[in-house]
Amino acid sequence: VPLSLQIIVDDDDSKVWSLYDAGPRSIRCPLIFLPPVSGTADVFFQQILALTGWGYRVIALQYPVYWDHLEFCDGFRKLLDHLHLDKVHLFGASLGGFLAQKFAEYTHKSPRVQSLILCNSFSDTSIFNQTWTANSFWLMPAFMLKKIVLGNFASGPLDPEMADGIDFMVDRLESLGQSELASRLTLNCQNSYVEPHKIREIPVTIMDVFDQSALSTEAKEEMYKLYPNARRAHLKTGGNFPYLCRSAEVNLYIQIHLLQFHGTRYAAIDPSMVSAEELEVQKISLHSSDEQEE
Repeated sequence: VPLSLQIIVDDDDSKVWSLYDAGPRSIRCPLIFLPPVSGTADVFFQQILALTGWGYRVIALQYPVYWDHLEFCDGFRKLLDHLHLDKVHLFGASLGGFLAQKFAEYTHKSPRVQSLILCNSFSDTSIFNQTWTANSFWLMPAFMLKKIVLGNFASGPLDPEMADGIDFMVDRLESLGQSELASRLTLNCQNSYVEPHKIREIPVTIMDVFDQSALSTEAKEEMYKLYPNARRAHLKTGGNFPYLCRSAEVNLYIQIHLLQFHGTRYAAIDPSMVSAEELEVQKISLHSSDEQEE
């Protein structure tokens, strides 16, 4: 059963991290999910259910109100300290992926990020052409902010899973207050970009979709350029929220990504759940890649 927690790590009592912590507590390097602008911790319920069933420890969270990337990174570091987590794997969707990269960059001198899965994500906020309005989101009423977010949701004919996914996200969006939405849109659009040389050593999987999503082709190309060695997980369809409407595929790609850490201290899975033969495959593939590097 996922533990539902509310944690305050800053001096400011209003900054509450809400999270679900699920799977074996003995795992010291879990996979942490960071949601998009409109997302709450429960948008990853399909991942929590499936991955914990296979023996992984996963944490899905929801951010407090932070107005700049540095403040977010500092708060997230304190949260990891509070949870006694030294290194973690991060799955970030859209804004969550950008924040995951910024956090990896922020902690590059004493690394806290073991690996990254970046889903429909970006490396430079200027792609939204909103940097000039970023400073005024805090003034806007909630209904206007919701309209801005909804403007990026797919419209037109959709298959039932995608329609359900969008309904679910609209529902989550409704649950967010003005300051939560304004602060996330500010983080999403504030002028900032990722410095890849600081996180070049981190294993990355880039997950994106080939159908309609809020990300431009240029933004995707930019990500491939930034992480030339990243594994790529392409979904033919899935829109903005593949973790909701294409969860089986997304969960499979997550497993493939985490497989490289099985049998190490950075495994996100309970060792007793890993079959011997999977470890054998692991050894063979590691052995062959070592030989190639030599």
